[in-house]
Amino acid sequence: MDTIAIHGALFDLDGVLVDTETTYSIFWGQMGRKYHPEIPYFDMVIKGSTLPRILDTYFPDPDISAGVKAELEVFENSMDFPVFPGVMEFLDDLRRNGIPAAIVTSSGADKMKRLFDGNPEFASYFDALITSADVTRSKPDPQCYLMGAGKLGVDIRDCYVFEDSISGLAAGMASGATVIGLSTTYPAERLAQEGNAHHIIPSFEKFTVERMLSVSR
Repeated sequence: MDTIAIHGALFDLDGVLVDTETTYSIFWGQMGRKYHPEIPYFDMVIKGSTLPRILDTYFPDPDISAGVKAELEVFENSMDFPVFPGVMEFLDDLRRNGIPAAIVTSSGADKMKRLFDGNPEFASYFDALITSADVTRSKPDPQCYLMGAGKLGVDIRDCYVFEDSISGLAAGMASGATVIGLSTTYPAERLAQEGNAHHIIPSFEKFTVERMLSVSR
């Protein structure tokens, strides 16, 4: 008798579930112009990296690092977390089909607490959460997605990763999951050129579990 695979859904947060990438680009663009004018498009360079990695790599001076971190905390405290159109409907579809879901993000636990405190219904859709506090290696390393699948109790080969960043998509591919890219941050053409996704969608609007399960590696 054939066994039925148990599937899981692993979501990046910013640029996938919530529309915050533009807001973050403003902040990191300011930091780039202030501290690293020699790096064009600094906000794009650091996408998908955890905050500790960004600070260690680009702001190694302890005083500057502490200042950037403090500015980011103030910035995030005033942020909104608008959910992309179609996301709640897709999460409902996952729930109806008994497919567990996890958020796998480079964001910190404090930010996630603010998000969930302000959106308790949103939090209820997820069975697991991986943040920057849980990992030792940033995307494009697949560690975070392997951990997410482990927390769901689902084989990574039976998981679907949803990502928008180049490094995040690469992490998903390296993990062994089926990877679906969202062209919310980069144009679909750029994602296709990178070759780091099995399928690309513009948004979750009208996207269903049936369509997800039809994507093959």
